[in-house]
Amino acid sequence: MTTTPPMTFRTLERRVRGQATTDGAGVKLTRVLTQDLQQRLDPFLMLDHFASDDPNDYIAGFPNHPHRGFETVTYMVAGRMRHRDSAGNEGLLQNGGVQWMTTGRGLVHSELPEQESGVMEGFQLWLNLPGRDKLCAPSYRDIQSADIPEVRSPKGAVARVISGELRGKLDGMEAQQTGAVNRSGEAFPTQALYLDLNFDTTGGVLELPLPAQHHALVYVYRGSLRLGADTLDAPLMGILAQDGAAVRLEGLACGEGSAEPCRALFIAGQPLQEPIAQYGPFVMNTRAELMQAVEDFQSGQLG
Repeated sequence: MTTTPPMTFRTLERRVRGQATTDGAGVKLTRVLTQDLQQRLDPFLMLDHFASDDPNDYIAGFPNHPHRGFETVTYMVAGRMRHRDSAGNEGLLQNGGVQWMTTGRGLVHSELPEQESGVMEGFQLWLNLPGRDKLCAPSYRDIQSADIPEVRSPKGAVARVISGELRGKLDGMEAQQTGAVNRSGEAFPTQALYLDLNFDTTGGVLELPLPAQHHALVYVYRGSLRLGADTLDAPLMGILAQDGAAVRLEGLACGEGSAEPCRALFIAGQPLQEPIAQYGPFVMNTRAELMQAVEDFQSGQLG
């Protein structure tokens, strides 16, 4: 009789506390994934968390600025932000929604608050493009909260699937769900899996297989989460080691070392294993390509 070997879960390699900074016209935020971690977390280039109920921290927003060579994924937990770009796209990003923008050969865009009070909270992830796609046609997509698929367990745990495919177990229940963004094959070489996990007051457990070569991170932004023998308390990012065939994330219930329900982002993807050359809002493979991007922006060729 053959038996299935036990599943080996990845362990915590490193805790990372984000760096307070400002961006745009003075928006206060925390840069969680910084430039020094880009190779380790390839294909992910940056992760910012902005959260404040003081309008002075966010009201000036992000006026017109250029991008080339990657994708931006902006996920709004609370608040309203208006997007406009040089390709003529316009959209309103609001509670629970996502803006997915492929900058490709270049765009100039703005993201400006449409509120003067209250909480504004969200995340922006930069996802790299392979060299062959860095000069592709730019595109933009607004995804409203109601259009983001969710998996719910009987215990109350929720996994929102922003991109990729969730195939695992949520509180022991089989969970299979395709994300709001799910390009396949060569059209989506990074295979980015992006989940927002809400483990409610009673906690919860997510288990899912993960290809050995995929890089993965978890960012706890509420409460506490257990990863193997380690605990991550908000606001901390955990980089997962490349030492297992699966991931097990356990949100701690209120009272189990946590004063509030656990909420966390889980992000994983296939590394591109290409050189990364960055100058501000441009991410290419070589210095020469960066210089060309700057020249094209200055001559008005990015819109």
